Amino acid sequence: MTTSAEQAGLPLPLVVRTIPLDLPPESSLLDLLPSQHPVTWLRRGDGLVGWGRAAEIHTAGATRFSDAAKWWTETTSHAVVRDEVDEPGTGLVCFGTFAFADEPGSSMLVVPEVIVGRRGDRTWLTTVSRGALDAAATVTLAEPPRPPEGLVFADGALNGEQWMGVVADAVARIGAGDLEKVVLARDLIATADQPLDVRWPLRRLAEGYPTCWTFHVDGLFGASPEMLVRRERGLVTSRVLAGTIRRTGDDDRDMALAATLAHSSKDLEEHEYAVRSVADALDPHCSSMNVPEAPFVLHLPNVMHLATDVAGVVHDADTVSSLQLAEALHPSAAVGGTPTETASRLIAEIEGMDRGRYAGPVGWMDATGDGEWAIALRSGVLDGSTVRLFAGCGIVADSDPEAELAEAQAKFVPVRDALG
Repeated sequence: MTTSAEQAGLPLPLVVRTIPLDLPPESSLLDLLPSQHPVTWLRRGDGLVGWGRAAEIHTAGATRFSDAAKWWTETTSHAVVRDEVDEPGTGLVCFGTFAFADEPGSSMLVVPEVIVGRRGDRTWLTTVSRGALDAAATVTLAEPPRPPEGLVFADGALNGEQWMGVVADAVARIGAGDLEKVVLARDLIATADQPLDVRWPLRRLAEGYPTCWTFHVDGLFGASPEMLVRRERGLVTSRVLAGTIRRTGDDDRDMALAATLAHSSKDLEEHEYAVRSVADALDPHCSSMNVPEAPFVLHLPNVMHLATDVAGVVHDADTVSSLQLAEALHPSAAVGGTPTETASRLIAEIEGMDRGRYAGPVGWMDATGDGEWAIALRSGVLDGSTVRLFAGCGIVADSDPEAELAEAQAKFVPVRDALG
């Protein structure tokens, strides 16, 4: 039997079913993840993993967000969904990763064929197919990944001395009044003897950084400490990080360093720019907002950050999705600078590399537009046997190039250790 969609030459609608899944609470969702087209979004054991590709779109340029949002609206409007769980992350869900800059760079949304999710004591299975519901997917333990072999690291676009020169240039421009803050990044190249299995670093990141959002979409993976935006049933939140100090491993020493960070004028200034940029971007979409007056110190295994959680009540959820909120927020001062346009031009001029999807939004969204989008930090891009690692630092008037280089080295640690 030929459907009307087939007769018109249109793609068949997505048919989606979500059912409860009985999974032991101590099991890891990553243990179910096969090596073919895996996607991941996990924090403290909860979240989503998926595999296969039922639908996808690649976008680029200044309209990459709006083109993806339009495609998602069309896709969800034609989908047939049966959701027996009704939790955030059930039903029709896409995963996305977006380029930092308008040019160059590629972005994508993808709908996996199979998604397994967990939220608290509830676990579910979502299957997606074209035109008709396939037989229920079999969820079994996947073959475990093998560790990389023969791994070597090398400088990327710039070595340490060259990058410190770029930082000094930026400090001079800030001192001259060209801008207030700019975030500069550098890269590191890891090469193995054989193609890498991304599930290996994902497992290690999820175990080592449970309070971060461990993600993987289309080769981009990492454990981000920074939530760009979460929208859930009318509430929107954003975690802003700016201002960093490296941990020593000595608890007493680290507590003293945390106090130093909390009173550092340089770091507080950098943090204030980032919080202000997020609050200003969210304000048009919120009927009320809560912006704390002072940050708290977020302790991670390798570093400590000044952090602020901005929250609000959205008034335009029917017309503005979490992806569109992510577009409005990107790039925040935490990854770009202040003023935004001036900082973005300076990054393109002096940073010396293409960021690709590093520091761009990465996350997931459901058919209602709710979802979670982190900033792709503490991340790397896998291409066969090569991984390109990234780290960035916020540069203000008081920044010291040597200290910024040390901070960048600390931010390489999560992915570097996860590979090694």
